[in-house]
Amino acid sequence: MNNDLKRSIILDNYQFPSNRKIPNDDSYIKINTNNESCIDNIDLYVKLENDIIKDINFEGEACAISISTTSIMTKLLIGKSIKEALNIIRNYQNMIEEKDYDANILKEAIVYNETYKQPSRIKCATLTWNGMEKLLKDKSLN
Repeated sequence: MNNDLKRSIILDNYQFPSNRKIPNDDSYIKINTNNESCIDNIDLYVKLENDIIKDINFEGEACAISISTTSIMTKLLIGKSIKEALNIIRNYQNMIEEKDYDANILKEAIVYNETYKQPSRIKCATLTWNGMEKLLKDKSLN
C-alpha cells in the first residue's frame, strides 16, 4: 500500500470516524484509555453477548492517530468472537512491534505497519487496542 493511500485512510478515519458516539444503553461495558504523556483520553463502550462483540463505540479527545486507529479497530472487531478479536489484536500488536503477523486479517489497520519508524506514535497507535485486549481477556476469564 502506498503512502498516499495510507494517509488518506488515516485522515478519513480521523475526520469521519466510525462508531464515535456514546451509546444510550446501559448494557455496554465502559473502559477508559488514556495516555498520560499527551491529550489522548478515549472511552470505549463495548457490548458483548455470548462472547461476541455486538458493538463498540468510543468518545474522547485524542490525536489523529489515536482517533483513526480506534475507528479502524471498531470496524474490525464488531461481530467477532472474543477469541477472534484477541487474535486480531495480537496480530496488530505484533505488526507494531515488528514481529511476525498475518496482514490479511488486519485489513485497514495495515496502514500502521510503519509506526515503528516513529516510536513516539506507538502509544497513540496502540492505546485503545491495549484497552480492548485487557477488557476481552478479563471477560474471557469469567
